[in-house]
Amino acid sequence: MSRAPQMPSTNADSAAMRIDKWLWHARFFKTRSLATQFTGAGNVRVNGLKQTRASGRLRVGDVLSFALHGHIRIIEVVQLSVRRGPASEAQSLYLDRDPPQPAKKKAAEAAKPAAREAGSGRPTKRQRRQQDSYLANLRDG
Repeated sequence: MSRAPQMPSTNADSAAMRIDKWLWHARFFKTRSLATQFTGAGNVRVNGLKQTRASGRLRVGDVLSFALHGHIRIIEVVQLSVRRGPASEAQSLYLDRDPPQPAKKKAAEAAKPAAREAGSGRPTKRQRRQQDSYLANLRDG
């Protein structure tokens, strides 16, 4: 008796994807091996549960939370991907639920020296000349 080949299920409820692969497709990591190491180390939570396996399954509607590049990311999965496409395609895979980050100082503002009160700190060239002429007048006269 021969069996008919089974077709993969296309039911949206059963559609799932590996966590590391989805993170790589969504461009949170440069390589899939980095995503696998990160997930395998237990750094990712799916719906509040810590994941220690990179092969854990991810479904549409799941919420991921993980710390990356100095702040905590909270990501809701909107769709699963078939390939790792361009950044615009990757951004359509998720909704970013992060709290707003404080604005960074502009480079020009950060490079500006701190303001001082007039007369404090080193004397200017003009002030040094005035002091020199005052001291020269005291000596001469």
